[in-house]
Amino acid sequence: MSKMKPPAPPSAGGNAAPAEQPTFRSNPEVDAKIDAYIKENPKYWSYVQAMPRERLERTVVLNEVRELDRQQRIREGVLKQINRDPELKRAYDLLVKDLPEDQKETVIAQIGRTARRAVARVQGQQQQQKAEGVTV
Repeated sequence: MSKMKPPAPPSAGGNAAPAEQPTFRSNPEVDAKIDAYIKENPKYWSYVQAMPRERLERTVVLNEVRELDRQQRIREGVLKQINRDPELKRAYDLLVKDLPEDQKETVIAQIGRTARRAVARVQGQQQQQKAEGVTV
């Protein structure tokens, strides 16, 4: 995916400084995936190309908002799961005991998310091995 440089800082008058053209990065693997999707979905690509610029921009922003909402729901779910189990909560509190208070909840959520992914990955592998008849 292409990324844009951060915008220029506002000048003393509050207006944006004369902006340089943003520099975009290109990732050949991502570009290949996009090209393949476009080739497989020509009607959708035509639809996107026909969108007015403002609508296209707002669609991009909507996707970012949805992603942030999804991340927040996951974070809240992880924290809720941890807080339901007093022993688990104590274990996480012990892990972050030396962190500043304002960082503790964020780090607990990150560790919990990572642990949840690891458990899901192991369970998925075990289920796959069972389906293939491999003994664990």
